Amino acid sequence: MKQIYFVESISMSTLSRIRAIRVKSMLLSCLLQVSVLSYAFATEKPPKDPPSKKKVEAMKENVIAHIEDNKKMAQVMNDKIFSFAELGFQEFETSEYICNILRENGFEIEKGISNIPSAWVAKWGSGSPVIAIGSDIDCIPKASQKPGVAYHDPIIEGAPGHGEGHNSGQAVNIMAVLAVKKLMEEEELPGTIIMWPGVAEEQLGTKAFYVRDGYFKDVDACIFTHVSSDLSTSYGEAWGNGMVSIEYNFEGVAAHSAGSPWRGKSALDAVELMNIGWNFRREHLYPTQRSHYIINDGGDQPNVVPSKASVWYYLRERTYPAIKNLYDVSIKIAEGAAMMTDTKMTYRYLGSAWPGHFSKPIAEATYENIKKVGLPEWSEDDLALANAVQKNVDADEEKMGLVTELEELKPPAEFSLGGGSDDIADISWAVPTIVLRYPSNIPGLQGHHWSNAISMATPIAHKGVVAGAKVEAMTLIDLFTDPELMDSAKDYYANVQTKDTEYIPFVNKDDQPATHLNTEIMAEFRDEMKKYYYDETQYDTYLEQLGIEYPTLGDESTDADAVKTGESEEGKE
Repeated sequence: MKQIYFVESISMSTLSRIRAIRVKSMLLSCLLQVSVLSYAFATEKPPKDPPSKKKVEAMKENVIAHIEDNKKMAQVMNDKIFSFAELGFQEFETSEYICNILRENGFEIEKGISNIPSAWVAKWGSGSPVIAIGSDIDCIPKASQKPGVAYHDPIIEGAPGHGEGHNSGQAVNIMAVLAVKKLMEEEELPGTIIMWPGVAEEQLGTKAFYVRDGYFKDVDACIFTHVSSDLSTSYGEAWGNGMVSIEYNFEGVAAHSAGSPWRGKSALDAVELMNIGWNFRREHLYPTQRSHYIINDGGDQPNVVPSKASVWYYLRERTYPAIKNLYDVSIKIAEGAAMMTDTKMTYRYLGSAWPGHFSKPIAEATYENIKKVGLPEWSEDDLALANAVQKNVDADEEKMGLVTELEELKPPAEFSLGGGSDDIADISWAVPTIVLRYPSNIPGLQGHHWSNAISMATPIAHKGVVAGAKVEAMTLIDLFTDPELMDSAKDYYANVQTKDTEYIPFVNKDDQPATHLNTEIMAEFRDEMKKYYYDETQYDTYLEQLGIEYPTLGDESTDADAVKTGESEEGKE
């Protein structure tokens, strides 16, 4: 018994020592962890409190001064992109030029996003908030025009041109972003900037794909810039329409049009019958709808019954259900046309835009900055050009001249008969978004027209770009320094904008961007257009390179003839 007791005593003693060692080890481990955490907290910079209003105002003065000091860069970018004049999905020179500037300034570039060769996304910074900055880059068919010349005088007859002014938006954005980037580095402000292009906006062909493919998944807010004749923004439901773009393709049987027409099944007959059916149906559609089409393939030659033909429709309405109804009706009419002609019909989605809805909190903050910046000071030459152009295109009397007084902040549309469409609306349903409009164009023009290109590489455009960049930079500072503004934007998005509306995209997981569009047109004109690309190393402005005296007003007989014969085909936006 003693021997057994002796063994048990040793065992218990050993066990006690083991337990003591374990306790000491645990205590040392805890002390080590506390030390590590204490060191981490001591070395990690604590989050900064939001800067004071006085500090924010000083930051805004800083970026305004930076933009003012670098406005030559704005003129060069604006004029350079104007000279490229590339149609939707073909903006390769434009995108390469912009990406090179951003890369040189520290941005990481991802090209070919959403399977679109001319699209890209650029990123700089780290942390929150994440702000996306976008603007369109494509131009208008048959809108080639010498800038600063008040009558129709194309650089290249029949070539594309910036007959809306999309050449200016990326200049606005880059000027604003580079000023804010410099400030963020100096002040050690956290945040991420993402820049992207509106490729093929005139075809409404890409932004829904960007949303579908997740490029706005982690974004907190978006500022989009668009050319205008005023400095303004708005919130709530937009005044324009949403839209869906569809191509209907018919396939029949060819035959000799004179020798044996009874053996043919005309695809062109099907296209024409579809158009007739649609035009008769218009009487029974709501007055808010707007729909239009072109026959983009009508056959090859008259003596061959067309075995293939296509028609391209834009269908616009104020709400998603109304657009979807037009879509469904158009398919039924196309099916009927195919039945009447014994042809086969297929259709293809080419693009879309939802009806837009924009952030009230961000719009209100932006408008305060608009009031601080104000409109540019227009020279006598600027006003003379504007008046001459407006006279030549028979603009309304109240639209004459350039805008000299700011509009009030535009409220939501209580009722609208509709109008144009913009696929920035799809992004507005993915993330709190606003559109900042800046004054680089002339009021009272018809849009998608050579006259809208006249101001776009002149002092009018340059001044408008600088004004827009200042407002955008100031608004970016608000978003990066004011957590309450971001919280308000997210609350409005969740509890007002999307409370009773579900975003149902027209684009599905299998649709692909229509990157074939405009390939043939650009192939026809690009080599000749290259001769007129702006060389900023040799010429101060594009006007100087083209040998244009600003402004060139012409005489009444020249202008009248130009207006009668020089109108361009309306763009497809």
